[in-house]
Amino acid sequence: MSIWQTIVTLEQLQESTRDTLSEHLGIRYTEIGPDYLRATMPVDARTHQPAGVLHGGASLAIAESLGSVGANLCVDMRTQVCVGQEINANHLRPVASGLVTATAGSHVWHIEIADENGKLVRVSRPTMAVIPRS
Repeated sequence: MSIWQTIVTLEQLQESTRDTLSEHLGIRYTEIGPDYLRATMPVDARTHQPAGVLHGGASLAIAESLGSVGANLCVDMRTQVCVGQEINANHLRPVASGLVTATAGSHVWHIEIADENGKLVRVSRPTMAVIPRS
């Protein structure tokens, strides 16, 4: 059973990133499941820290993006909107190049980010506030 109140396509999700941080970082939505979203982000000069590995802020950006989109798809967007309220992450291992994949599932947005070999590199937990749409 799907948790989504609003049904969208991958193309619509991708279009929503136009002229945003997600577009600048190369975040691409790749899968919508019945209770999860998945996206990828390249690990390159746009997402590196000075030491040449994935910047923690870039990891938080993909996690926040997935959590925000997922939370908004779970509410009646005509009357409510979800915004990020708090986010934390554990940085488990560095990644210097390639592509990372983030998967967000359940309404307690637990987001795991793995490298191309499936090794877990980050875990993040954004908290979303559901507020009335004005």
